[in-house]
Parts: sequence; C-alpha cells; structure tokens
Amino acid sequence: MTTPTVSDTRGLLVTFEGPEGSGKTTLVAGIEHWLAANGCEALVLREPGGTKIGERIRAVLLDPATQEMCGETELLLMVASRAQLVREKIEPALEAGIFILCDRFADASVAYQGFGRGLGEKLVHRLNAVALAGIEPDLTFLCLLPPEQGRARLAARETDRLEREAQQFHARVYSGYQAMAASGDSRYVVLDAALPPAEVLATALTHLRRLGHGLLKFL
Repeated sequence: MTTPTVSDTRGLLVTFEGPEGSGKTTLVAGIEHWLAANGCEALVLREPGGTKIGERIRAVLLDPATQEMCGETELLLMVASRAQLVREKIEPALEAGIFILCDRFADASVAYQGFGRGLGEKLVHRLNAVALAGIEPDLTFLCLLPPEQGRARLAARETDRLEREAQQFHARVYSGYQAMAASGDSRYVVLDAALPPAEVLATALTHLRRLGHGLLKFL
C-alpha cells in the first residue's frame, strides 16, 4: 500500500492517533525535531485545544472534577474545540503552505466518543463534518498499544478525567482504533507503539518520505 502524493500548492496536515500512553506526543516531538534539523518548521497543535478557546474547553473536558459529564456533552465539546482549531489555525496554515503536526484530530472522537462512549460512528462523523469543513489529514499515524500497556505507562504521573476511565472504556477505544487500522484507508499508517521510540520514529519518517511534497524536498 502506497501513500498518495499530495499537492505542493498547500501545506501538509499529519495527525497522530492512539490510545492513552501510546507515545503520540513523543513521536510528534521527534518528527518536529527532525523537520527543524532539515530546515522545515512545523506548526504543532493538539486536540482538544490548540487555540485560546480550545484550551479552555480542554480544561473542562479533562478535569477529573467533571466526572458527571455525559457522552453527548463530551462529544459536542470536542467538536467545538475542533471547529475553532480548523478555522483559526489549520485552514490558514494549509493555505500558507505550512507543515502541521496535530496530536489527535477527528479520528479521536470516533474512537473515544463513537466507540468508547457508545455513541456510534454515524453521529460522530455527522458532527465532525460540521467542524472539519472539508479538511482531511494527508496522513494519520495510528500508534497502537494494548490499553493495559498504555495505562501502565501512565502509572508514574497524574492522570486526567479520560485517562482515569475504567479498563472497559479504554478497551472500546482501542477497538475503535483497530477498526481504523483494518479499514484499508491509505491515509492510515499503523505503528507498533510497543517498540522503542527511536524505532517508531524511524518507521514514521519512512512514511513521511513517501508523501512526495515540496515541503519535504530536502529528502
């Protein structure tokens, strides 16, 4: 399976997905450093968040004190943060020809609210369509790690509301990501997050090289 070549006239949007503790943030940092070393500055974003409004929404979503939040409220808040991020940061950056690295994006709601909360993919896709306004990632790295391993990695730090959810919730989230991996969509690149971070980064860079975009002309 080959990654489709994308147009040089716009920027690149690469997203990173996976269950808790799967090393997404470490991978983002590694790719950002690699790009900078080669003279390509990237815009690094995260979901929920990435904007002033989005960060305030993030604080509510991840606060352990908001345990009573229902799944529908969680989904709507996620989508609200996403809509702001797309319009304020992602659309302008793509038009300006900027390389974007986003730690979670629309697929996260499919996994967490669609599968994890049991709200279903149909509802999530319908709301995502409003937020995304036609924007789709050029490449999505799926960092897959069984939930029990991911949660073990979190044991040494303070956890947020979603990280504290029951094992059954995280198992459903993982099944959502597994479904994406098995979908055959060429946008997805599956990474074994159980491997050492350096190996995961090397594999990700191999796939980035296949994009054939002018922003990666140094390759």
